[in-house]
Amino acid sequence: MPDPGPVGQVCCGALHAHAGELEGARILARQNIDAFGAGDEPIVTNAGGCGAMLASYGHLLSNDEGYAARARAFSDRVRDVGQQLEASGFRNGAAIGVERTTYDASCHLLHGQRASAASLQMLWAIPNLNFALLKDSDVCCGGAGVYNLLEPELSEQVLAEKLKNIQDSGATVLATGNAGCHMQIAAGARLAGMSLRVCHPVELLDESYQRAGLYE
Repeated sequence: MPDPGPVGQVCCGALHAHAGELEGARILARQNIDAFGAGDEPIVTNAGGCGAMLASYGHLLSNDEGYAARARAFSDRVRDVGQQLEASGFRNGAAIGVERTTYDASCHLLHGQRASAASLQMLWAIPNLNFALLKDSDVCCGGAGVYNLLEPELSEQVLAEKLKNIQDSGATVLATGNAGCHMQIAAGARLAGMSLRVCHPVELLDESYQRAGLYE
């Protein structure tokens, strides 16, 4: 079974912060800092929104005398799974099929963690991937934390443009590095009657590695 990580870790606090509940976010941040403790081991996440929030603990707790220094050290340890794999060196896997695949850059991964390029590189490790560039892949999908709940009409307009670009790319598989984007695009595609599989880049890389027998 995979290691669940440090006992006592809790939600990153992103949804609290997005909703303006900063004190609630700070409470969760302190709990996570205590749970992970001191050290220099990377703290790896596969969700761009969570990673961006964890990486901002240094700012969130900058005025907390008891936690400011620890929060900065914690934030420095945060890595997206793509960054972690990039640091350890990508291995090429095996081909996974001929379905046209595209990639959408999570805003939190792109601007919050500045790790979108490393996330995309996971796809480059898959031989003969039928990859199509997505127009405006660096433009928001309309999810934006809780924006789709607070401004549903505007969110739907942004999403409609994203779905059009996906359809124009001819892709039937879309990889994105954030759970919020995944849910927003997958739900929109389903409501629009599109045949689209939405997944994380690491899921495709995992499939490639399994086919290559790298786990044996």
